[in-house]
Amino acid sequence: MAIKDIFTVVDVFDDTLPAARAAVALAAAHSSHVTGLALAMEPITPGYLSVPLPAEFLAGAIEEAERQAKAAAGRFEALASRNGVAFEARTLTTLAGNIAPVLAQAHLSDLVLIGQEDPDRPEPMRTALIEAMLFDAGVPLVIVPRRYTGDLVIKRVVIAWDGSSNAARAVHAALPLLRTAAEVEIVIVATDRTWFGAPGQDVATFLARHGLSVSVNTINNEPGGIAATLDNYARESGADLLVMGGYGHSRLRQFFLGGTTSAMLETMTVPVAMVH
Repeated sequence: MAIKDIFTVVDVFDDTLPAARAAVALAAAHSSHVTGLALAMEPITPGYLSVPLPAEFLAGAIEEAERQAKAAAGRFEALASRNGVAFEARTLTTLAGNIAPVLAQAHLSDLVLIGQEDPDRPEPMRTALIEAMLFDAGVPLVIVPRRYTGDLVIKRVVIAWDGSSNAARAVHAALPLLRTAAEVEIVIVATDRTWFGAPGQDVATFLARHGLSVSVNTINNEPGGIAATLDNYARESGADLLVMGGYGHSRLRQFFLGGTTSAMLETMTVPVAMVH
């Protein structure tokens, strides 16, 4: 399926707009329409307060959040206009942390891009939005690292392969992005997993039948764990995109034990296409 409709959540507090710039670059490469949504968030009352925040304070805070969202939407509009792509800039005020209206706008798109959470400049509901997009949007998701400085031009792709159904879904979902790549590398992190046949050969054959130039490589698991191993390899090998499945275990287990997905979301330095 071709990529004709791209949806991105516009950073409100990062004027460099890393995810929006990546979305606009992809829209230009695929002759796609791109929609940018900037969020205004109602302040969430801390649980330790015994009385609700004054109504006039809430009204003023929402008004300021909406002003900031409109300014961010304006920056996205200027960016898209400069690059000559078809676009729509939107704002949305979210009350009581309600993510459903954001998901509703993302559902009918071919690809969603959102920026990695930045603890120094936290965006409205960013961590919750990333998880919701991954689990509930039903659309392939590309997460763009904080302070990402380049336009997203996909020429070299690394695919993290472990033979799982999540990894297979990620490969299928990423096919429209892979078609522009000159080089696709299947990367397997060495573990004690038992493989049937040569590791990675099945997915390499599948992609080759789609006309892609594919290689397979097994790499050692570094001390920092699988996420760090994959991210380091993708960065050092000059990959423009890392493709991987998300949340191989339940979210509850990931919360208590960590996991490759959670670690990647925290430490990534290369754009990641992720599907659950």
